[in-house]
Amino acid sequence: MTAIADDLYYDPWNVTLNADPYPMFRRIRAEAPLYYNETHEFYALSRFDDVQRTLIDFRTFSSAKGVVLEILKSGMEIPPGVLIFEDPPIHDIHRSLLSRAFTPRKINALHDSIRELTVQCLDNLPDGDRFDFVKDLGAVMPLRVVGMLFGIPVEFQQRVQEDGDRHVRTERGGSMADNPNGVLSDGRVFAEFIDWRVDHPADDLTTELLEAEFEDETGTRRRLRRDELLMFMNVVAVAGAETTTRLIGWTGKLLSEHPDQRRRLAADRSLLPGALEEILRYEPPALQAARYVTRDVEYYGRTIPEGSALLALIGAANRDEERFGADADSFDITRAPRQNMTFGAGAHFCLGNSLARTEGRIALEEILNRFPDWEVDLDSAVFSSSSAVRGWDSMPAQMRRS
Repeated sequence: MTAIADDLYYDPWNVTLNADPYPMFRRIRAEAPLYYNETHEFYALSRFDDVQRTLIDFRTFSSAKGVVLEILKSGMEIPPGVLIFEDPPIHDIHRSLLSRAFTPRKINALHDSIRELTVQCLDNLPDGDRFDFVKDLGAVMPLRVVGMLFGIPVEFQQRVQEDGDRHVRTERGGSMADNPNGVLSDGRVFAEFIDWRVDHPADDLTTELLEAEFEDETGTRRRLRRDELLMFMNVVAVAGAETTTRLIGWTGKLLSEHPDQRRRLAADRSLLPGALEEILRYEPPALQAARYVTRDVEYYGRTIPEGSALLALIGAANRDEERFGADADSFDITRAPRQNMTFGAGAHFCLGNSLARTEGRIALEEILNRFPDWEVDLDSAVFSSSSAVRGWDSMPAQMRRS
């Protein structure tokens, strides 16, 4: 294997590097398809086929110790019910319970409510045609939709968002392991609501989960324990809101930077599905997913030892020229659709992917209905990057009406 140049370096906590990691990802794919970071002691795979294999092969690349690098390396005990931090068979059991929230029927039933929420957000613009893609919509609508699924009252949802932010968000360049609030929320923010819902059942996911019986990994027939349900709700609320929030923020930026493509999209709404896939491919909300290596495995003539930490570089895989062509680093809403790694693969393929796409499509549709033209104010935008998520906390824009 070719020696790695001294300046070939990727660090998931380096804010400057992660502002635009793609030139480095391109070099890593070409020069070090099996990359090793000596400073932080992790391996990384960057080519599409390698990342896909990593995410599918849960027996070799385990999620059970965490899928965020600092959580995995900390050796902390993962509480039950953190679906994304589980391997089959318990993962499959929990996933099956949650999947009832994301059936086509239930998602279709939300369409009108998602559109109504989006319209309300646009109607309530605080400063004329000044619109913040994140603060005015991206940080509002997705959590409200999660609230609809669980039957969570609107007045309670702000507490849920604040609790999630305390754990997922870090100081710029900071590690979740250094978070004074703890690495993971225990979901207790939902406790009062769950206790109330026990005595007031309704047609919502919370009631379904409270009443659902299932056979666990030991063969015991039972219902979810309270701690499991708390973590279930926490995972869906935080992960579900984060993905769509980031998607909407990147949508505003990318379509501002590519006005010709935005104009095509405004004129031809049949391009919307492809445009959303390209946004998700081009700027995924999570640049990487960590895995624990359960056995010695060989890549490119080198061995990744059992017990190692491995990063599957989703952002690098999504721009692999072997997968997406020589123009993989270009943004093109008419690109022929091919599966990317933004929503994962295999057992951990994102349960809420269809809902996130629906939210993103309706949001963009309604924005274009009212504002076919805009220019983002990057000088005032607020970039947020951690090893878990990457995107914008604020993406203000000057909107121009039709």
